Amino acid sequence: MNADVAKPREESDAVPVLARRSPEEVVAYLRSVGDTALADALESAARDAPAEPATFGVRRWLFGDRQPPPWLHAAHAFGYLPLVTPDEKPIPIRYAGNIVPDGSLRGSRINIKLDRLCVRSYPGGGTHRVLLDFNARNQVPGRAEDLHFNATFRVPEGEQAGVVGHPIFLGLNVGAEGVAFRCQTVNVKNDQDEAFLGFLESDAFRTGLQLATTAQPALGPLSHMVLGITKSISRRHRNVPVQEFYLGLDFGSTATGARLAEGSYIAVQIPESLQTVWAWDDWVYLPSRGQMVRRDNTTATIPYNHLVFSVSRFTK
Repeated sequence: MNADVAKPREESDAVPVLARRSPEEVVAYLRSVGDTALADALESAARDAPAEPATFGVRRWLFGDRQPPPWLHAAHAFGYLPLVTPDEKPIPIRYAGNIVPDGSLRGSRINIKLDRLCVRSYPGGGTHRVLLDFNARNQVPGRAEDLHFNATFRVPEGEQAGVVGHPIFLGLNVGAEGVAFRCQTVNVKNDQDEAFLGFLESDAFRTGLQLATTAQPALGPLSHMVLGITKSISRRHRNVPVQEFYLGLDFGSTATGARLAEGSYIAVQIPESLQTVWAWDDWVYLPSRGQMVRRDNTTATIPYNHLVFSVSRFTK
């Protein structure tokens, strides 16, 4: 993908997710949110280890035979669900790079909506206030606008937010090479910040960012303000980014890329060790239940933090 055309701008001072922090930083954060048992266990493991790891992201052997908690993973697996008609049959989930791109979306306008936000495990436990920051580049004729949109949700540990079809970008302009997204979730545990974020639950923010076919001068300052909110809150005591990914969708045919088409995209935060064995063929979507489950066990759902967003053609 042509990064100059489609990729959202990198933020050089972005706050790293917890999976990319040092062991000392992770332990300190766990203590700040009251998870002292896990903090003590990690501190003890780090002290007894033959060599201190640089980050938890590369030396998860500190956990011994136990799997690290889902929030301590940085890798992601990206799946795709096609548009469906009412049916009871399970629908296969495919890797987002193993689909045929929809060339008719080149130069068109699309809607992006949040359909799932699942918190299998975030640090601190209990009910989480999750701040979602969604970043994309709106490619209007003659210029490109970097856009940020925030939304906030209350999600109990192990459950998913009560959200389907939450508007994010309505009428996003697709470039000749495609479109790209960067997404981050922040676990907000600071009480003052939780109160401050209440305004993101207002009707103005629930309707998504309405876009046009021409540049909108007001969008730049608004996006900078939204980005500033995310950065400021991410740096505050007891708040921390948990899930972060970049997904570029194009119209090409390279084996390692991902393609743009109408449908739903799934981003699952998985252990690095699963990158070589994770197979979307093992998972299906059940229309009758609205759930993603294992093909061989329809009572088993995805056990990792994940979110799903839909791409649909914009119509006036």
